[in-house]
Amino acid sequence: MSWIVLQTGVVLGGLLFDQSFLTSNYFLTLAAFVAINTVMYAAMAVAKILPKIYVVDWFTHRNRRSETRSIYPDSPD
Repeated sequence: MSWIVLQTGVVLGGLLFDQSFLTSNYFLTLAAFVAINTVMYAAMAVAKILPKIYVVDWFTHRNRRSETRSIYPDSPD
């Protein structure tokens, strides 16, 4: 399949832009936004796959009992 370029810059498979447009501040800002957005969505997808982390489990609580108050007090914890 050959690529046919028309005068308007439309190609059979997409659009052609001038080099000056691709290096303009507007296009670079849009490209940076798309890159950051892609990285954020990838991080959120990875975070959904991983198991949930409970930060509370990393620290000991002062209100935990030192001995069991079960009906079987001699049972191992």
